[in-house]
Amino acid sequence: MALVSVKDLGVRYGANTVLSHVNMVIDSGEIVTIVGPNGSGKTSLLRAIIGATQPTAGRVERKQGLQIGYVPQKLHIDPTLPISVDRFMRLTDRVSKQDCAEALKTAGVPDLLKRQMSQLSGGQFQRVLLARALINRPELLLLDEATQGLDQPGSAAFYRQIEDVRRNTGCAILMISHELHVVMSASDRVICLNGHICCEGSPAVVASAPEYRALFGTGTGGALALYRHDHDHHHHDHADSQEAAE
Repeated sequence: MALVSVKDLGVRYGANTVLSHVNMVIDSGEIVTIVGPNGSGKTSLLRAIIGATQPTAGRVERKQGLQIGYVPQKLHIDPTLPISVDRFMRLTDRVSKQDCAEALKTAGVPDLLKRQMSQLSGGQFQRVLLARALINRPELLLLDEATQGLDQPGSAAFYRQIEDVRRNTGCAILMISHELHVVMSASDRVICLNGHICCEGSPAVVASAPEYRALFGTGTGGALALYRHDHDHHHHDHADSQEAAE
């Protein structure tokens, strides 16, 4: 059963058409990334999926009772405001300490409960936002440019954490990103958006699609299979040659 089905979606603001004829499905457990230049309608699509934006055409069908977790791009907290991670996690929901601890563990920061939000590094802060989105055990996790402001190793580490989250919770993940080089390696499926869907498929298929290259050039081509896939392949090749030697 699909978690979300987007059918012939159009979104217009006044005379400005932002999205037209968008069709896509998100199935349970998959990691889908939407990439596209600024102004390509990525955030409008995300807002339509969560029901915050009314489509001007088509529709979005969500699985009944679908539980969604949302990790925003940025959240400004007044640095002079004393608020601990524990308190922040429980601001809007009545959740137990155990649920908080569990969510922080899944987000890869089990030991931050007592720390002040103002003292966290950028990467820790994003992981606390991730933990907060996980607290109600969502079936679908949405991330909107969630690593903006982190350096490349920081974003790569964050996306590896996202893969762990999927492995440990089984939830589907929909990410919006401009960080092509990092995000591709974590995705099952990439959708390239520019007001409409230009191309979609596995990262390798999209990276070599002419529509993708027209939007992003070929400069990122070499970096697309970043780290984990290279690492895995080296590991397998090494293992295979070991076996062959024996």
